[in-house]
Amino acid sequence: MATGNAGDAINNNRVGPVMRAGDVAQAAAEAAEMDNPGKEITVDDKVAYLRISAENELILTRESMEECLGRAFQMQEIEINLSSFSGQIDANSDRVRFYFDKEL
Repeated sequence: MATGNAGDAINNNRVGPVMRAGDVAQAAAEAAEMDNPGKEITVDDKVAYLRISAENELILTRESMEECLGRAFQMQEIEINLSSFSGQIDANSDRVRFYFDKEL
């Protein structure tokens, strides 16, 4: 887990969700590691919320979220718990993808 300075946010290609603290956010942090092998995932725990990020692209799948939560999961629950995000977002019923089309 790494932390960063908010001023550094405009100088990088990190993408990902900012989620209200809770079981869905914790599961998303675990699922991010599973769904993005070989990528360095950063989880910045701010008590009230978690900022989860990776360089250029971060994917969360329904399958991994269900495994981490130990229950059925609808990808719409990501949106309910999403306070903000960095990058662009593409979502469907099986996965959500945070990404940049262009890099700095």
